[in-house]
Amino acid sequence: MAKGFNSRGMGGMGGMGGGMNMNMMKQVQKMQQEMARMQEELGAKTYSAGAGGGMVTAQVNGQRQLLGITIDPEAVDPDDVEMLQDMVVAAVNEAMRAAEDDAANAMKGLTGGLGLGM
Repeated sequence: MAKGFNSRGMGGMGGMGGGMNMNMMKQVQKMQQEMARMQEELGAKTYSAGAGGGMVTAQVNGQRQLLGITIDPEAVDPDDVEMLQDMVVAAVNEAMRAAEDDAANAMKGLTGGLGLGM
């Protein structure tokens, strides 16, 4: 008896709302294409951020990969290596935050029209 119930249940689910599902599938496909385009564009962008008044600058791309670090020679103090380390970490974190914010804003723009609440 349970086997028969499951068979009818699955058959009923598969036949519901065919027209609405096609429209939804088209929207999902369009969104997937837009997301792929957006990810490609974001990956090509470069984000820079500085720390210590610009003594240290970090560059990352939209894929959140560290591309480079620029250190002003005046920032190099053999007696205070910890300060330089802190500036490097701060610059990298700020550049990553900029990339994240840009990606979040791009995603909000993409999903805003669909009412997904992301």
